[in-house]
Amino acid sequence: MSEQTEELLIKEINGIGSVTAKKLRELDITHVEDLAAYEAHQLAEKANMSRDTSSKYIKLANTKLVEHGRVPKQVMTASELLQWRKSLLRCTTGSNDLDSLFDDGLGNNGIETSSIVEFFAEFGSGKSQIAHTMSVLCQLPPSENGLGANAIYIDTEGTFRPERLGQIASNRGLDPEKVLNNVLYIRAKSAINLEDEIQLLTKYVRESGTKLVVVDSITALHRAEYSGRGTLADRQQKLNEIVHKLLRVAEIQNLLVVITNQVQTSPDQMFGDPVKPVGGNVIAHTSTYRVKLTKSGRNRIAKMVDSPYHAQIDRRFTLNERGIDDIKEE
Repeated sequence: MSEQTEELLIKEINGIGSVTAKKLRELDITHVEDLAAYEAHQLAEKANMSRDTSSKYIKLANTKLVEHGRVPKQVMTASELLQWRKSLLRCTTGSNDLDSLFDDGLGNNGIETSSIVEFFAEFGSGKSQIAHTMSVLCQLPPSENGLGANAIYIDTEGTFRPERLGQIASNRGLDPEKVLNNVLYIRAKSAINLEDEIQLLTKYVRESGTKLVVVDSITALHRAEYSGRGTLADRQQKLNEIVHKLLRVAEIQNLLVVITNQVQTSPDQMFGDPVKPVGGNVIAHTSTYRVKLTKSGRNRIAKMVDSPYHAQIDRRFTLNERGIDDIKEE
């Protein structure tokens, strides 16, 4: 379903010899985007090379992507950047009102590609329902506010339900069987399992024709396995590597990453909102957009908490057989 692009193989990078290329292939690094998405210290450790050497190879990969127009130049005018941003795709959430939370001021609603959006809330607030709905609607053509591509759904809590995808598809006039075949499901059962799957993400994206990656939820496994203050630094470092990998993949592959997140409450907090998303500054600084969901009877309220250029405004939506939907006036 996705737009086909020329494959860029590692062997096409000048400066990487056959011996190094073979070593990289053993790590499932076969394409330029696979290499560009790595962090230098991780590549150095896995490939048994110096950090300077791994940094050089990653830089060569990014240069190749720029040459082929896959990513924007590192140095450009603001006008050039604006033109590049106009080429980004946008995906609907299923609700026009919720889409308007991401209005770019140029008449475009929905969530843009090359970004990470985090939805955080207490249980039952609609996080997974947004993830399910967008996994269906991303398959719509861009003319209908979709991405015209497939989805990858990484489930860390066992809450994914293919039946729900089928229900949403049927009630929106789509073929349920086709929709289900276009969603690659990955069940991550441990923190290290999630880390390994994220490391293979560029391969999955390339092979499945994906423009939407969902991680539901981003912190659940690490929160459970790294308990206590003594493990906090290790947990945050692991989460930091995951979200930075997701952001690099989003930018390199021009896709959208949707992450859901749990919350924690500070009952002793006297001022401000005592409900905070898990993950602290690591998730906060890397997510492009952060949206808080709250219950409002049968409906839900979404508040833009953090954005590069949006105000902290609210939008209301509801949950029904169509997934995420606008509230119908009685």
